Amino acid sequence: MSRTFAYTRVSTRDQTTDNQIREIQQAGFDVPEYRRATEVVSGSVPAMKRPSFAKLVEKMEPGDVLVVTKFDRLGRNAMDVEATIRMLAAIPVKVHCLAIQGVDLASPGGAFTMHVLNAVAQLERDLIIERTNSGVARAREQGKRFGRPPSVPDKHHPAILSALRDGKSVSAVARKFKASRQTITRIRDRAAATGQSEEET
Repeated sequence: MSRTFAYTRVSTRDQTTDNQIREIQQAGFDVPEYRRATEVVSGSVPAMKRPSFAKLVEKMEPGDVLVVTKFDRLGRNAMDVEATIRMLAAIPVKVHCLAIQGVDLASPGGAFTMHVLNAVAQLERDLIIERTNSGVARAREQGKRFGRPPSVPDKHHPAILSALRDGKSVSAVARKFKASRQTITRIRDRAAATGQSEEET
């Protein structure tokens, strides 16, 4: 008699697999806890290098069924998902994916469906990256800064340079503007390198 297993995964500890478990139950699968594997691990980690998933696979026997909510629970990318499904099919274990109406991913029809969905997902990722890169380039052209904000805003640079020119020490100026000595030194050296006066900075 075949048994049913379930694998759920989230990427960070502030997330929960409760919704995935609920989806599996609502689909009619009553999977006891000892046949479930719940994991907090990045999707970039290959499936068989995830401790809980690897232990779950060791428990499965020919004819068993593995239920997942989405096929991307099974690997870090299309190739890894496909390799995982081939490995399970060799047992053989059926892979029931709720996101595609329960198509057995280990079957020929399931493999074709997975290829199409992976292609669409990859296209979406490429478009997101392209849009993100275009947005970053456009923002840089408009003078927007990225990363952490400077510890001393640009508007204070003229006063810092003026204080240094008046003979104040770097340490004294750093204390006044609540900055590190290195920050004050960088502001001074950058102004000197560009030939800027305190009025121009």
